[in-house]
Amino acid sequence: MPPKITTVTTDGIDNRDRVAFWEEYNAQELVGLRCSTYHQDGLEARQLNMDLGGLRLAEISGNPHVIDRSQQHVSASPKDSVFITQLVTGSAFFYHATGCLRLNAGDMVVYDTAHPYLFGFETKMRQLLIDIPRDALRGHRLAGSPDLPYVVSPTAGVNGTRVRALGGLVRALIDDGDADDQRRDDLLATALTLLAGRESTGTALRRTATTHIMARLTDPDLSVESVAREIGVSARHLNRTFAADNTTVSQFIHRRRLDGARKELVDPAAFDRRIAEVAARWGFSSQAHFTRAFRREFGCAPSEMRRARPTVA
Repeated sequence: MPPKITTVTTDGIDNRDRVAFWEEYNAQELVGLRCSTYHQDGLEARQLNMDLGGLRLAEISGNPHVIDRSQQHVSASPKDSVFITQLVTGSAFFYHATGCLRLNAGDMVVYDTAHPYLFGFETKMRQLLIDIPRDALRGHRLAGSPDLPYVVSPTAGVNGTRVRALGGLVRALIDDGDADDQRRDDLLATALTLLAGRESTGTALRRTATTHIMARLTDPDLSVESVAREIGVSARHLNRTFAADNTTVSQFIHRRRLDGARKELVDPAAFDRRIAEVAARWGFSSQAHFTRAFRREFGCAPSEMRRARPTVA
């Protein structure tokens, strides 16, 4: 079942009603809070929410403003979730019961919606948010996590790599607007690596890179460089993580494309599609190149695979 996606903007809303409109939408879709701004143009904000069936993602952008989830909000509109928020652009501060945390672009803050907080955005901002209900965390040992809330920088060693991997996965899911059960499980597993630190950095990166690759297999610009750039590591480092499976990123992409082409060749809905079209769709520069690669992988030519389709299917 495809995820439920809702979007909202304050554009077109009377300036006097924007704050109330924003508060009402967030209470319905995300969490109860109070919003305020001193910007001369009033509140200017946009939000996309993606419901993955338990987990939820959000992309939020706007001008300088403050959101406040007070003890009154916690009592009146309880929500038992852990939020992981990455500030993509801008600078911000996160005020809580025992202190104040500073965030710069790229930083992730992990916090508990069952406790009051104030989140202030000092500049034009954009953030990505993961809403993880407490039920999704049951059965996972998170004893290694610092006390909430805490901030992790993308340059902070092992955890910094986890921040980059998780941010890349969220961006890919939002950009695609789609998530099957596997991608949802990958999102939760990658989030847990940041919360608990139990999965190796290499495994977390490989999981995120694989999800990104599978979503873009037919993209002609897909490459080790584009994947590495998306999740914030070097191509060399990303290839080292795939070496644990005795492969490289390019080899992984190549084999997954061949497998996708093989499935298309025996798909009854694609029987009238020319082999050259199948080759082009899966990123091969020519039918001859595709045929050679296909024979090496499967021991027969694409035309032979297609002729044998009743048996294969």
